[in-house]
Amino acid sequence: MSEKRIIHIKFSEFRSLSELEKDDNELVSAAREASGKAYAPYSGFMVGAAIRLNSGKIIMGANVENAAFPSGICAERSAISNSVSNYPDDYPVAIAVAARTADGFTEDYVSPCGSCRQVIAEEETRTGREIRLILSGRDTAAVISGISSLLPLQFNKQHLRPGRP
Repeated sequence: MSEKRIIHIKFSEFRSLSELEKDDNELVSAAREASGKAYAPYSGFMVGAAIRLNSGKIIMGANVENAAFPSGICAERSAISNSVSNYPDDYPVAIAVAARTADGFTEDYVSPCGSCRQVIAEEETRTGREIRLILSGRDTAAVISGISSLLPLQFNKQHLRPGRP
């Protein structure tokens, strides 16, 4: 007999960036700054990500496109790679994402793609800690307590090694 299950997504939505906590607003500003460093000649969609590490240090990343699709990298994965490569023991506590086009920052907040969600999930698994996500639009934001709200049925190391931690 089949069973239906319901997945709930919980997040806080802010109608103004000024409603965010000071640290979250600072991280959004860093993500916006990072979006200005994106290399997006094909899509014109420039994304920046900023990670706050437990020490308070902020690490940034931007999307980098490539004519040989899909050889580019998203901003979130760029920032996480930077974090893990340079500060492997200083775990991420939050990541902010901001996107813009030639017309300015996107009106609505942008959510990480599937690949980025999986990489964020792996980083949560690696560190044993949730990473808060702050998704920002031109004037709005959403704050999500951890990636499981965006990726509830995650593929993880238990799938590769059944019966072992």
